[in-house]
Amino acid sequence: MGRRKRRQAKLRAASVSKTGNVLWAGRLTDKPEAEAFAFQASINIDKRLVFEDIEGSRAHAAMLGKQGILSAETAAALDAELANIAAEIKTGKLTIDETVEDIHSFIEGILTERIGDAGRSVHAGRSRNDQVALDIRLYLKHRVPEIQAGIDAVVNTLLDIAEQHTESIMPGYTHLQRAQCVTLGFHLCAWACALRRDWKRFSGALERIDECPLGAGALAASSLPLDREATAAALGFSRPTLNAMDSVADRDFALEIAADCAIVQTHLSRFCEDIAIWASEEFKFIDLAEAWSTGSSIMPQKKNPDFAELIRGKAGRSAGNLVTLFTLLKGLPYAYNKDLQEDKEALFDSLDTVDMCLRMFRGMMAGAGFNTERMGAATSGGFLEATDAAEYLVRKGVPFRSAHEAAALIVRDCVAAGQTSISCRSLDELKKRSALFEEDVYALLSPAACASARTSAGGTAPAEVRRQIAILRTKPA
Repeated sequence: MGRRKRRQAKLRAASVSKTGNVLWAGRLTDKPEAEAFAFQASINIDKRLVFEDIEGSRAHAAMLGKQGILSAETAAALDAELANIAAEIKTGKLTIDETVEDIHSFIEGILTERIGDAGRSVHAGRSRNDQVALDIRLYLKHRVPEIQAGIDAVVNTLLDIAEQHTESIMPGYTHLQRAQCVTLGFHLCAWACALRRDWKRFSGALERIDECPLGAGALAASSLPLDREATAAALGFSRPTLNAMDSVADRDFALEIAADCAIVQTHLSRFCEDIAIWASEEFKFIDLAEAWSTGSSIMPQKKNPDFAELIRGKAGRSAGNLVTLFTLLKGLPYAYNKDLQEDKEALFDSLDTVDMCLRMFRGMMAGAGFNTERMGAATSGGFLEATDAAEYLVRKGVPFRSAHEAAALIVRDCVAAGQTSISCRSLDELKKRSALFEEDVYALLSPAACASARTSAGGTAPAEVRRQIAILRTKPA
């Protein structure tokens, strides 16, 4: 028997043996064939929600007992067995049966096998619709702080490096052309600023996730006397969701977290683009550790920044997951639809991808070395001091646009004379463009002086960069 046929036979047998675990089995006489059953099953994806599913069921059972919907004995039996199931799954004593339709069916099936009709009573007042919405929210409440911890670790690694390089001069680029003199510490702080926004963005998402949908039922809540406030509190939510239909239709939280992940990945991708450029023979600004590089199968001399390139490439994957979720949701009638089963794979992949990329990026940066001589040498030529020459005149009362024109003409004079720096011009030559130039201008035009002069908030001066580092060390409120 071929591999595919063996799997179909296994699934067919399972679909028959697990009919009692199919929560919708009562209404329909005919069940899907094996391949069709497997097609509409979700347990391969939603099995990672097993502990959240158990957590929700324990809180729900406790509430049912307190409300007199179940006897105290039944509620206690459910709680005890759910705790046993969780413990057995953690130790490996119980494995998740991947031939069952979904994780909710698996847990309820095990409960019913072990404690009989008491297991059948756990679903009173809820649907798989509100159950899965709860499970994903709980999962995100657990998982997002781990992503934030990963962001925090990367920020601190970048700041550790920045502290060592507050005076390491390098070119700052716009349009990938040398623009002005900055420092490596300043550049790394720019990266850290982007990541701090990401950290805060996740915090905002967690605030909006902090509503409990359990008890919303299929879409219209329940006629049973549920205490949704008590269930929400027991599960660590601030409040229950307001409207039952919205509770099961809503996947804003999945969109928002996927978007946040895509933004982090976009930031990492941009950083990695800088790194790939810096690692090139033409730049030689950064020396990636051999452990964070790869060679070539044909060119023996190669040392490729493959980890940076892969992180850059995975940004496309995260953006694709976000587009998947937008496309999934845009045409759905406003309640629960089976299409929503497809939300988890894209969402989980985005979380897994950003988590891995943060760890890879941190390790790569922690092991990197920087060629500060090469960086400093790259500030010579290209007239990076031109803006400083213009601002010299502004401080003497010249309107900026006039000062800009004078500096531009000086650059043109230098190019015509084959000179690579404004400092190459004599004072008499400078005075031809503005009589306000004096000898003191030369001290202000060196790369280090240009960077040190920008002491205003957000600037490149070493003391200002150290201030930025101190602020970035603190997690945003």
